[in-house]
Amino acid sequence: MRTRHRARLTAAITATAALAALASGSVSAQPSPPPAAVERPNIVMITLDDLTEADLAVMPRTRRLLARQGTTMTQGLAPTPMCAPARASLLTGQYAHHHGVLTVEGRAGGFGAFDDRRTLPTWLKKAGYETMFAGKYLNGYGVRNPRYIPPGWDRWRASVDFTTYSFLRTRFNVDGTVVRPSGYSSDILGRYSEELIRQHERGRLRDDPMFLWVNYVAPHHGGPREPDDPVRTSPDGRRPLTTTPAPRHRNRFRDVPLPHGPAMWERDRRGNPHAGPRASASYRAAIREVHQQRLESLLAVDEAVGRTIRALRRAGELQRTVIALTSDNGYMIGEHQLVGKLWFYDDSLRIPVILRGPGIPRGKRVATPITNPDLAVTIASLAHARATRKVDGVDLLPWLGRPTQRRVVPIEAYPVKGGQRRLYSGIRYGDLTYVRSRGGFEELYDRARDPGELVNVARRPAYAKTLKRMRTWDRRYRNCSGTACPQWFEAET
Repeated sequence: MRTRHRARLTAAITATAALAALASGSVSAQPSPPPAAVERPNIVMITLDDLTEADLAVMPRTRRLLARQGTTMTQGLAPTPMCAPARASLLTGQYAHHHGVLTVEGRAGGFGAFDDRRTLPTWLKKAGYETMFAGKYLNGYGVRNPRYIPPGWDRWRASVDFTTYSFLRTRFNVDGTVVRPSGYSSDILGRYSEELIRQHERGRLRDDPMFLWVNYVAPHHGGPREPDDPVRTSPDGRRPLTTTPAPRHRNRFRDVPLPHGPAMWERDRRGNPHAGPRASASYRAAIREVHQQRLESLLAVDEAVGRTIRALRRAGELQRTVIALTSDNGYMIGEHQLVGKLWFYDDSLRIPVILRGPGIPRGKRVATPITNPDLAVTIASLAHARATRKVDGVDLLPWLGRPTQRRVVPIEAYPVKGGQRRLYSGIRYGDLTYVRSRGGFEELYDRARDPGELVNVARRPAYAKTLKRMRTWDRRYRNCSGTACPQWFEAET
């Protein structure tokens, strides 16, 4: 018994140390020359749901096979930090106010609000790519027609709502036939990715490349409920939502504590109208369990990433494949007394972005911001595909080998249940975050001096010129489209 406890404690301490090191930027690898670029590479995009950059610390295969072999973009951003808007941006290269999927439910929310006729897969298919999908699509997909396959996809393995968040009983649309395979969701998606790579290799024409998007649900919350799931509600009556790790990984991180960032359980809430009610000790313990299960759920995804890399290597395709791993949004677990996403704080907006493959520098960390819309545009550029929408994002490939650049990134959010009036709009620029709420309240945070975003400096005389400039950018870009969106860069000084 002591041996088992010591092993759990060692794993917890190791994970905690790795999380702290990754968050501080001290985890790095020596850069080496990138492999030669390929004219039309295979492209594999791996996305997770609610993954934060710090969470990568418990994914050793992902770090070894992707981060050390490629470039980590340390300022990945979700301009609208919510599931469906972010995925629609990955499919269109547009900000949420442009593609129209503003939230996850209601009139402007989820699958029902999305025009899927002109998207990244249709662009790539016209460019000669075989297009393949596995995993979670947009919220609400399959509710009305579980056999529907969106335009542009040659092979299709999408989870059908409302089973997407049932990790042990997920139904999938497999090329028009609805099935419920046995097993754990992330394991099934790992098998699907291997299967699709093999099918492509067996059936492809000579030099015909592939685009594969594998979209994992973890670490998003989902069932079934487990005996150790917290039942304690928050001060405002909400029950903490947990995910479901694979049974073999349950309680692997039983002793992992919550992070200790400056905004964790924010004490002075007088100047912050968004901070949640003060959390009790029992509620904090419940959120620690939420954090633990989130990390445990990533272990199966990490194994699946390894399977995907092995499948590419066995097919002889790894050296001609560009792999992008990212998330739809960040996630808060107690910062500012809040749990969840949608907020303009760094913990909600920031997403991990790792790129590996021919032409991608190895072992580098680049702080130039990259957004969900940028990834769609960058992938289209890699494939020499023509976008048939007016895209808002930019191709980041030319900036990977340059010094860190600053750029203006518009941010925005909308109510979860179909509200079409913004909760806020704002600007992220360098170390500055500016937001204006629907009631006109302005906030400005200088993350260089205040990494926890605890002090609103919007009314401080020293920031008057900065506030005016950010306010002007917000008015100019909050409804932008195409090249009217900010697409210029400047070197950090």
